[in-house]
Amino acid sequence: MKNLKEIREERGVSQQELADMLQVSQKTVSSWECGYRNPGTKKMQQIEDIFKIPKEEIFFAAFNYKT
Repeated sequence: MKNLKEIREERGVSQQELADMLQVSQKTVSSWECGYRNPGTKKMQQIEDIFKIPKEEIFFAAFNYKT
C-alpha cells in the first residue's frame, strides 16, 4: 500500500497544489503526510476523488492502520 506522499509525488503534484485543490494550507497537507494529523472524512473523500485511489489505500498505510 502507498501513502499520500508517495501517491502525490508519483502524480507530480506538489503539496501546495494539493492544498489548493482541497482549500487547505500546505502545512496541513504536510501534517497529514507526516502522520501528525488526520484529514477529516470529507477531505479523505476529496483526495480519493482527485487521485482515483480508494482512501483506504492512501490513508490506512499512511497512518499505520491494519487492514
